[in-house]
Amino acid sequence: MSGSSPGRDRLAQRIDARPGHPRMAGREARVAVVGGGIAGLSAATVLAERGVRVTLYERDAQLGGRLAGWSTRLADGSEATMSRGFHAFFRQYYNLRALLRRTDPGLHGLTGLPDYPLRHRDGGQDSFARVPRTPPLSALGFVARSPSFGWRDLGRMNPRAALPLLDVGVPGVYDALDGTSATDFLAAIRFPEAAHHLAFEVFSRSFFADPATLSAAELVLMFHIYFLGSSEGLLFDVPREPFPHSLWDPLARYLDELGVDLRTGTPVDEVRPEGEERVTVVAGAAAERYDGVVLALDTGGLRAVAGASPDLVDPAWRERVARLRTAPPFLVSRLWLSRPVAGDRHGFLGTSGYDGLDNVSVLDRWEGEAHRWALRTGGSVVELHAYAVDPAEQRRQVQERLVHRLREVYPETADAEIVDARHEWRADCPLFTVGGYRDRPGVRTADARVVVAGDLVRTGLPVALMERAATSGFLAANALLERWGVRGETLWTVPRRGRSAASRALAGLGR
Repeated sequence: MSGSSPGRDRLAQRIDARPGHPRMAGREARVAVVGGGIAGLSAATVLAERGVRVTLYERDAQLGGRLAGWSTRLADGSEATMSRGFHAFFRQYYNLRALLRRTDPGLHGLTGLPDYPLRHRDGGQDSFARVPRTPPLSALGFVARSPSFGWRDLGRMNPRAALPLLDVGVPGVYDALDGTSATDFLAAIRFPEAAHHLAFEVFSRSFFADPATLSAAELVLMFHIYFLGSSEGLLFDVPREPFPHSLWDPLARYLDELGVDLRTGTPVDEVRPEGEERVTVVAGAAAERYDGVVLALDTGGLRAVAGASPDLVDPAWRERVARLRTAPPFLVSRLWLSRPVAGDRHGFLGTSGYDGLDNVSVLDRWEGEAHRWALRTGGSVVELHAYAVDPAEQRRQVQERLVHRLREVYPETADAEIVDARHEWRADCPLFTVGGYRDRPGVRTADARVVVAGDLVRTGLPVALMERAATSGFLAANALLERWGVRGETLWTVPRRGRSAASRALAGLGR
């Protein structure tokens, strides 16, 4: 299957950078990018392409941030690539795809999964494979096909409370709904109880958060991005090979050719403003001066750098950063099994009601490395996710419970031996708490030399998750380039308002 997306939504909106020179002219500028995930790589790419000398600092030994991967030796002696787990590359990720096209113009390194089924333990299963992509037919088609959400449920909903879904804009959605939890919002619109797992599994669980603590604004924004506001739908692509081979190694070579100094295994300790024009970045015993800095860090990393940098930006900004929170722990368990799963199993399955098991991926269905291992051994490679795990739970018990539930979801795995397993526990995703939007940093700060990027950042655009990271990285680069009169990167987003005048008019009735 071709990796290329079918093309941008015809209503996708273009955001042009300010006019300027195509490249740096007449002076040399140096910028430090702190963080080698999607946001940092996006910023570094645009800056380096415009002739800026870029040094990229990454604390880990590899690039990719939460999409990093690393080599591990299995019990059978073979080498495999482990990562922090499955990620879906939705077709609405216009800016992330623009980054990947630097090294893969046709996006042949991605392949589409034919369905995104969601199974509830009570026996119900929803699918997005045959749902029309263009709103409002997408919503009507889903209701017509869904065993969890029927026409009677639609009639019981509170239409006035649900009308804001038809016209979602930023920051308006936060002004209206950031003070409400995702759980309370669904209760207010009388979203059917049987279909709650749809909203939670597809949307709120994407933030690794309990819906009771997640801002309803983020949930509603997700409905707009993936379902009611764009025609790409909820089907997605995945990399054909592990993240490093498919995505980051080629991009690292591209950046190296552009002259970027990639410093992996180099955490930044402090950022100090120097006079009116420069900043000093301190990493271990080394301190270097730059004309600007992009802080493309996760929540914990940004808090640490801001807390160790007493003169960075201003006290109010540092206080807001200090209040940022991370989502609860999550677990990624990857199992190399001695037997294959059944041939009709999906590459990805969302699950609900299975004691914390949130999804199951059969990697050998689409990832080349896992497929080759399965062919060689006659087995299979399966990945299990559990989000928003109670920190008080015993980790070993959670791991064992997920394996037990896998055997319930896919009974044929009960007879398979576990050749080897890797369990990755992390707690570094941003938590978008009720009422927390205003504390989140924007791309620009009160100090024009300092910009911020990442999926925790306020961008003013309808983007989320990996696409928010890529978009904020481009915006951060653009903000610095403006200082030097250099044209930045053109961005694209899904429609920034309701898709039609009629939907916007209807939404106005609910305000």
